[in-house]
Amino acid sequence: MTGAVKNSLPQRSGFVALIGAPNAGKSTITNNFVGSKVSIVSPKVQTTRTLVKGIGIFENTQIIFIDTPGIFKPRRRLDRAMVGSAWSGVSDADMVVLVVDARRGFDDETRSIVAKLNKQKIESVLLLNKVDLVKKEKLLGLAAELNEAGHFKETFFVSALTGQHLEDFYKYVADNLPEGPWYYPEEQMSDMPLKLLAAEIVREKLFLYLHQELPYALTVEPELWERRDDGSVRAELTIYVERENQKIIVLGKGGAMIKRIGQAARKELEDMLESRIHLFLFVKVRENWIDDPARYADWGLDFNA
Repeated sequence: MTGAVKNSLPQRSGFVALIGAPNAGKSTITNNFVGSKVSIVSPKVQTTRTLVKGIGIFENTQIIFIDTPGIFKPRRRLDRAMVGSAWSGVSDADMVVLVVDARRGFDDETRSIVAKLNKQKIESVLLLNKVDLVKKEKLLGLAAELNEAGHFKETFFVSALTGQHLEDFYKYVADNLPEGPWYYPEEQMSDMPLKLLAAEIVREKLFLYLHQELPYALTVEPELWERRDDGSVRAELTIYVERENQKIIVLGKGGAMIKRIGQAARKELEDMLESRIHLFLFVKVRENWIDDPARYADWGLDFNA
C-alpha cells in the first residue's frame, strides 16, 4: 500500500511485529498493506510457520510488517520453533502490535501473550480485528478488559478482510516509527526469495484442498527456480510427507489432487509475477522430516527452540 508522499514530512522507517493467537488475521493485514500476497492465508490455524516481512510505503514512511506465526501452547518441536520465531520478531521490532480476533475475545492464548508482554515490559498497540462480525457493546467491553490487563499505547478496531479502519492504523504506525532512511528499495514488497514464496503458495493450496490434519504433516521445499530466456520461469518443488498413505492422499486418484493443487498455485504465481510459470510438483515420503534440523534451517527456524 502506498500513500501520497508528502515532501514536508521527515523520512521514517521501521519494523512492526504483528503478534497474536493463530488465525487472528496477521497475514491478512500484512497482505492488505502491501497490496499483494506475501504471506499465505488459510482458515486453518498455524498456517504461517516463519517470519514473513511485508514492505510498503505510507506517506514518507517505509513500514516493514513482520508477520509472525500464531502464538499458542506448543506440543511438538515444530510448534516450539514457530512460537520461538514469533517472539524473536518481537525483540527485533520498533513497534509491537497485538492482533486479537474480536470474535474469540480474551481467550487463554491471548491472556498468555499479554502476560508475557507485561513480564518483558513491552508496551504495544492493540488491534481488535474482525470487528464487522461483533456487536459494538461486546467490542467496547473486550477493549476495556484487554486494556486493563495489558499496557497498550493505542487501541484500534479494524476488519482486515474488508479494510475497515485500517487506514487509521497505518497512519498511526507511520507517524510513530523512527526517523531515518528506508531499509529497502521502494518497489520491494517482501524479503522472501521468490522460490520460497512459490513453496508457500503451494503449501497454501495444500491447506485449501486437503482436510483434517494432513497439511501439518507435510512441508514444501523449492528444488529449482530458473528464469528462461523467454522470461518464463521453471519451478520445481517437492512436497514431503511422513508416510506413504499421506502421499497417496496428496496425489489423489489418478493424480487428480496434485494436478488441481498445481493448477491453482501456478495461476496465482503467474498473476502475482506477471510471467509464465512452468510449475512441476513432486511428492516424496521423508519419515520424521519434522525432526530434521535441515528443514528448520531452510525457513530460519530454531531447531532447538
